[in-house]
Amino acid sequence: MSFGMTQVSDPVLGRLERLFSGRVKKSIGDPALWPSAVILLLYPKDGSYCILFNKRTDTVEFNKGDICFPGGSRDPQDQDLKGTACREAYEEMGVLPEDVTILGELDEDFTRTGFAIHPFVGTIAYPYSFNVSSAEVAEVLEVPLSLLYDDESVREETWVQPDGQFTRAYVYP
Repeated sequence: MSFGMTQVSDPVLGRLERLFSGRVKKSIGDPALWPSAVILLLYPKDGSYCILFNKRTDTVEFNKGDICFPGGSRDPQDQDLKGTACREAYEEMGVLPEDVTILGELDEDFTRTGFAIHPFVGTIAYPYSFNVSSAEVAEVLEVPLSLLYDDESVREETWVQPDGQFTRAYVYP
């Protein structure tokens, strides 16, 4: 299975692919963190691009009830983290790996539960017949990009960390 970057015919997605092609992503490089990957899937719907999120069930091992991208920890059989992201999208959402076109990669980040998250950005054709895992996914959320750009949709919060330090974050209620 190959998940290489390919030229896309859509001008918006093609522009994103070109932006990613010269970008150097930042890596955490902490061997104490568990390697994992997620995929931000974009697709056109009703005249706008949407991002696919899911709400995790309360029965999964990690991140119960969180809103997230499809993804999870790397399995020994995964060829690489790109393969992890696509495998997880298949297991959680029923998105076939061969239906995903990878546009690029974002900077690595980490979670409070000890994972190093390697995010990929990809696209799928729409409409898509998702086959959602009820064991892992409580709800599917298709969020239009225009909503994320709307100043009324975002707010800034200050969080107190366990070590007493403050973190500022932008959140979407």
